[in-house]
Amino acid sequence: MTSSSTPQTGGMTRGAVLLFAIAGGAAVGNLYWAQPLLGTIADAFDIPTSSAGLVVTVTQIGYALGVFFLVPLGDVVNRKRVIPILMVLAAVFLTATGLAPTFSLLLAALALLGVTTVAGQFLTPLAGDLASDDQRGRVLGTVASGLILGLLISRTVSGIVSDLLGWRAIFFFAAGLMVALAIVMARFLPPLEPRARVPYGTLLGSVLRTAGTNARVRTTMLIGATMMCVFTLFWTGLTFLLSDAPYSYSVTQIGAVSLVGIAGAVAAMRVGRLFDRGLSLPAIGAGLLLTLAALVISGIGTTSIIAVLVSVALFSVGLQSVQVLVQTRMLSIDPAARSRLNTVFIVGNFIGGAIGSTLAGVFWEVGGWPVLMFAAATVVGVALTIWATQRTRTLA
Repeated sequence: MTSSSTPQTGGMTRGAVLLFAIAGGAAVGNLYWAQPLLGTIADAFDIPTSSAGLVVTVTQIGYALGVFFLVPLGDVVNRKRVIPILMVLAAVFLTATGLAPTFSLLLAALALLGVTTVAGQFLTPLAGDLASDDQRGRVLGTVASGLILGLLISRTVSGIVSDLLGWRAIFFFAAGLMVALAIVMARFLPPLEPRARVPYGTLLGSVLRTAGTNARVRTTMLIGATMMCVFTLFWTGLTFLLSDAPYSYSVTQIGAVSLVGIAGAVAAMRVGRLFDRGLSLPAIGAGLLLTLAALVISGIGTTSIIAVLVSVALFSVGLQSVQVLVQTRMLSIDPAARSRLNTVFIVGNFIGGAIGSTLAGVFWEVGGWPVLMFAAATVVGVALTIWATQRTRTLA
């Protein structure tokens, strides 16, 4: 490893790690402001609720394109400049979303927001570069917890702000937050040494080659993708469950239930230390088993809100612990290619998440929550099988 490959660092302070977690969480949160507002947006533009679902689809597609085409640049560009620029661009498209006079322009603004709100995926590999070897797991766990919190809190805050000030207000609030964070990050990020120049086409090609030729990368990506499939199966299905009888919860109430998932973010802060101690592989297995137990509890206790809340907490701890450890292992495979490895991991997650969200509706129609939980448990079983068969081989 040369000095041009990764920054030479004495580690990150707690304040720096916290800032990375907040900035990453805000960037990821931009993907989810609109999710609880689909009915409200449908009414505002006088369109069917099913068509309003395109709001989520175009944002996620834009994000996938941004991750694939922009995040690999983190291995070659000056991230001190690029990260604030991306935040400002995200603020521009958040403002455009809030001002959109037609549904078509709203979709266009959200698609471009998805493309540009990838700063969190630049920050995660950068945190891995700046962290010292003995703190890398803890640092990445804390940054990952910020991304998780951004996802969870954005949906809750969005519903509350919409009820108080209207649905457009949340996008203006988020735009102001991104501008403020862009200013802070521009001032805070340390000078980074020049990195080796790689042609853009070669850079993207190396992402595909890495995924295709490195068995450890493929196995790690596959575990992450299966767990993201389970994540979206569970959370999409939970919305169906809580909005239906016997619960019939409002959007704000459903968002409040999701806050129980903060337990997962707290666990993610702690679990990274197991990587630093060389215990990531057994901890991944334990996290998979905990996730499976949570799905069983939830499937059995369909009509009990206590059982649902307990399962949400256990599910979040188990799944997010697995994801943090798997991502940390991925980013440790090649320090000089962390942004490209993160691209592989996140694209795999996106594919798994898209499959999960699609199947959630199918399984809900087939047999409701119990069938959906059985399907999710089956996918966890696949991840457990991969872990058990590969932990002494490609994962070793």
